[in-house]
Amino acid sequence: MAVPPKLLTNTDLEKMVETSDQWITERTGIKQRHIVEPGVTCSDLGAQASLAACAKAGISPKDVELIIFATVTPDMLLPATACLVQSKIGATNCWGFDLSIACSGFLYALQVGAQFVMSGCHKNVLVIGIDVMSSIIDYTDRQTCIIFGDGGGAVLLQPSESEEDGCFVDYLHEIDGSGGDFLCMPGGGSQHPATAESVANRDHFVKQDGPVVFKFATKRMPDLCVRLLARNNMSGKDVDVFVPHQANLRIIKSAVERLQMPMEKVIINIEQYGNTTAGTLPLALDTALQQGRLKKGDLVLFAAMGAGLSAGAALIRWGY
Repeated sequence: MAVPPKLLTNTDLEKMVETSDQWITERTGIKQRHIVEPGVTCSDLGAQASLAACAKAGISPKDVELIIFATVTPDMLLPATACLVQSKIGATNCWGFDLSIACSGFLYALQVGAQFVMSGCHKNVLVIGIDVMSSIIDYTDRQTCIIFGDGGGAVLLQPSESEEDGCFVDYLHEIDGSGGDFLCMPGGGSQHPATAESVANRDHFVKQDGPVVFKFATKRMPDLCVRLLARNNMSGKDVDVFVPHQANLRIIKSAVERLQMPMEKVIINIEQYGNTTAGTLPLALDTALQQGRLKKGDLVLFAAMGAGLSAGAALIRWGY
């Protein structure tokens, strides 16, 4: 994992916008979020997390064959941030690319990376999920600035000898582009290139219709989990660990209730990090490992939702 040391607490936000620690905590579950210092980039955090992942796996960066970087806050529009990380860590024998689908990014990137391993094309695939959301957040907009933070993590995917040694069981992902305007950044693309007017209109910051996104998340994320489990003749009772996207504590609790799962199985760290977009799932995995809540053979359910509008769920047999 990689998060910057600087904290932005709810108390700090009280001095910036009309809000309160109580209001933020009750509605989101967030108490603080990590924010980069000026000059610290997405690739800096990506390199830090990648080197740590390689070290834990006992491999050299030169053994990495593919880097997939899930982010919506690249260092720049081109080149891809995966290329910058490749150079910074000395992964001289690999190729790579970025994947952009916001909060669902890491989950989607995991599935893409798994295909390269399962097909036999690669034996060491580095999947990174990190966002520096402070670079695209308007800190005069109470609806968004209280939610997002910076950070994320990286994992290494490798082939296993058997299901007991770890495997991807199944996944169910979907997008609904008709809801794209409800969570977006209007400026900076080919539709609205950067101009003096777009900067003045603050179009290069994230815009969100909170109630619509909340309604989508509370319905779609648990729906996909239930459908995925049912397709594999399972229920919430069969899941050992649930790793949900950390967007809002109320959304997580709604999903857990729908899955009829005890909270003891759920990994929650939103109070520490806020919503780091593509970074929440790897950060939650790190929390689970630190707390000793993941063991080899566990059935792990992942779930995410975000801009797109996008959503997904995946079942993995933990092999570490």
